[in-house]
Amino acid sequence: MKKKYGKPLGGRELVERIIQALEEALAEAIVAIDLQGLPGAADHFIICQGDTAVHNRACADRVMERLARYGTRPWQHEGYDEGRWILLDYSDVVVHIMLPELRDYYNIEELWAEGKARRIPIS
Repeated sequence: MKKKYGKPLGGRELVERIIQALEEALAEAIVAIDLQGLPGAADHFIICQGDTAVHNRACADRVMERLARYGTRPWQHEGYDEGRWILLDYSDVVVHIMLPELRDYYNIEELWAEGKARRIPIS
C-alpha cells in the first residue's frame, strides 16, 4: 500500500513514522529528543538500540524502507556496514541506532539534555 505525497515527510510526521518503523523492527529503548530552538543541525534526534549489529541493520532497513514509501530518503547514512552505530540523516531528523555499550559510552541523551526527551514505551 503506497501513498504518494507531494513532498517528502518532515517534522512531527517524519518523527512518528520513524518511531513506528523502529517499533516494527523491535528496536529497544527508543527516545525522541525535540531539539527545536537549540543551536545545532537537526530539529529532532531519535536514539535507539539493537542487540546486535545485524539487529541494528534490520532497524535501519525498516526505517529506510518505510520512509521510501513516502518519497523520503536519508540525505546521508553512516555506519551501516559495521552496524555498531548507524546514523540516518533525514536533515531535520537524525536517527542513531546503536549497540547498548556504545550508547552507554557516548550518552547522547545526556549531551542533548536541554532538548525535550520523550521515551517511547514498549508496545
